[in-house]
Amino acid sequence: MVATNVKAETMSLMDKRTAVEVEMNSINARLTQPGAPGLSGNLVDSEGFPRTDIDIPVVRSERRRLAELRNDHNEITEKINQNIQILHAARVGNKSASFKSSDNGDGSDTQISSTVDAVASTPPQNILLRHSPDSMDVDVLVSRPFAMVDEIADASPAAEDGLQLGDQILKFGSVEAGDNLLQRLPSEAQSNVDRTVPVIIIRQGTVINLTVTPRTWQGRGLMGCHFRIL
Repeated sequence: MVATNVKAETMSLMDKRTAVEVEMNSINARLTQPGAPGLSGNLVDSEGFPRTDIDIPVVRSERRRLAELRNDHNEITEKINQNIQILHAARVGNKSASFKSSDNGDGSDTQISSTVDAVASTPPQNILLRHSPDSMDVDVLVSRPFAMVDEIADASPAAEDGLQLGDQILKFGSVEAGDNLLQRLPSEAQSNVDRTVPVIIIRQGTVINLTVTPRTWQGRGLMGCHFRIL
């Protein structure tokens, strides 16, 4: 019963996180459209006066809302990860009990299959829950997201190649979690200027394979987006 409740709560949290990501994308699109000030651009002109070409109170309100949504996204993601650990522990315990109760007839336990061994040996932080409400199982993927796209400029290489605000990064080229990510991610982009880089992301609970091409453009950086380390 506990596992059932945790699974239901996790499914609900995943739906809530998807709604947060949709709203974040909508605000990002408005703030980065042509003529807009962007996510952190100046609201005053070159002489220090408030810009007259934008609605400053609306921009400030949307920026505040985006910051709130980022915090909500972090909290929801953390709760989902906690629930996944609970489900992982429950599944491993159930599998262990099931196999121990099975006997070969010679007094030895039935050998646990390689699939169950894989699940049992996989650290909880490397477990991801797929959106499968009819199953109480935890599906094992190779890793969990290590970064999230929390800023992306309109018409940037990242946007044109298919990345979206809220995308969670499982793999970026040769980078798959680990230490010094703030240095390794830009280094990976700089090492692959004008070359395609394979990227694996999670978007609204779905694993997606993309390719991006770091390149110079009218904006800053080679990608025009910002990764926040999870």
